[in-house]
Amino acid sequence: MSRYRSLPASFYRHPTEQVARELLGRFLVRRLDGQKLVVRIVETEAYLGRQDRASHAWQGRRTARNASLYEAVGVAYVYFIYGMHYCLNAVSGEADEGGAVLIRAGEPLLGTETMTPLRGLKRPPRPGDLAGGPGKLCQALAIDKRLDGVSLTRGALRITRGEPIDADSVATGRRIGIDYAGQAAEWPLRFAIQGNRHVSRPFPWN
Repeated sequence: MSRYRSLPASFYRHPTEQVARELLGRFLVRRLDGQKLVVRIVETEAYLGRQDRASHAWQGRRTARNASLYEAVGVAYVYFIYGMHYCLNAVSGEADEGGAVLIRAGEPLLGTETMTPLRGLKRPPRPGDLAGGPGKLCQALAIDKRLDGVSLTRGALRITRGEPIDADSVATGRRIGIDYAGQAAEWPLRFAIQGNRHVSRPFPWN
């Protein structure tokens, strides 16, 4: 089906803010032990690379941890944060700029019976329980550092065409947890599908 056709690498060769908006409605597909787990991307944040104080590539910083930010666009950048959970990003923008889109939340479509125990839940999940936040999403899809640097156009972790949404359906706000970033903390680079109950807090409807 066309909805499950992978987005090409060329999709990510655009300004990171644009890519973050256009990833809404796309499908994140994880192959795990012969099963297919699918979430619809409902929330993203753009990190603009060397010009963005909130980015891991601020001022061109290069470390072993962020090496994937400087690889080809359309690869996964996975990092561990707060000693607790992983975050998934799609590398985007211009080559060597370190831009990336954080996948903040997803709406489960396929494989919830597998995602539920991966999240450690003992009860039927409510909206947002499985993938309503970047750490939850990675836990639900068994995404960890082993997937850092893999292509998002093929293999065990892909982003596919999904169901693109209209611009009128996009809610915008400031990014979460980056108060240290000065003026960059105010940039409206958080995007979500308006009214979707799987979006992480805070947005007016959840």
